[in-house]
Amino acid sequence: MDNTTIDSAPASALPPRTGWRDLVWPKEHGSWSLALEPLALGLLVAPSWPGVWLGLAVVAAFFARRPLKFAVLDSRPERRVAARGPLAVCIIGAAGCFGAELATGGTVWLPWLLPSATAGVIFLRFDLRNAGREEAAEIAGASAFAFMPAAFAALAGWPASAALSLAVVMSGRAVPTVMLVRASLRAAKTGVRRFAPAIVGAGIACAAGVVFARAGLAPRTAVGLLALLAVRAVALWWWSEHHVLRARTLGLAESALGVVFVVAAALAWRA
Repeated sequence: MDNTTIDSAPASALPPRTGWRDLVWPKEHGSWSLALEPLALGLLVAPSWPGVWLGLAVVAAFFARRPLKFAVLDSRPERRVAARGPLAVCIIGAAGCFGAELATGGTVWLPWLLPSATAGVIFLRFDLRNAGREEAAEIAGASAFAFMPAAFAALAGWPASAALSLAVVMSGRAVPTVMLVRASLRAAKTGVRRFAPAIVGAGIACAAGVVFARAGLAPRTAVGLLALLAVRAVALWWWSEHHVLRARTLGLAESALGVVFVVAAALAWRA
């Protein structure tokens, strides 16, 4: 979708002369929120030097996505060759940062990467078939980043239950948001309104937040934020019945809401 997922344009859409920015820089604003919100929350709430290295490795992997797609899918040999340099830099950067993280943080926390790695592989399989905008692909992409705060928490020495609570709250922000924006853009373009999955997902996120808050594993502010997101989902459903939702407006609003979510959640957790 136009404002919440990583760019899925065909590799052949690049101009004839392609610079590093064209090959590496994600084109859609929503992809930045998708990737950076979980990293920011994890590092703000559970900071550590190994976590910083892990965050840099994830950012390098995030930038590797576009040159990888061009190197694999582009029909023109010169384009594939041009993508190899940026791809190599991103891969080497990610590997180097990940190695630094292992040297400073050890390996005990590695099982916390399995959910993100699994979801990332699912997204990549879709994306390398030019199907990155399929609903399953977008949910997998959101989930891959949303679970990363648990890894940061584990690196900072948090117990497993507390690390899981951080990932669940972040997932409650990311995954229903992907479904909601998809539904909103589809309603604007086709008139088909399918908001129920997003609203149900937001409700489930609220319920999960309540469970963790009652167990003392998440701040009550996090529950309030998830409830606000659920109200926003219902409001967008109502709004789509009477107005046309612009993709750019919706994307900017969601990016701003993401910043508010991350800052408020981080302050509440650290308090």
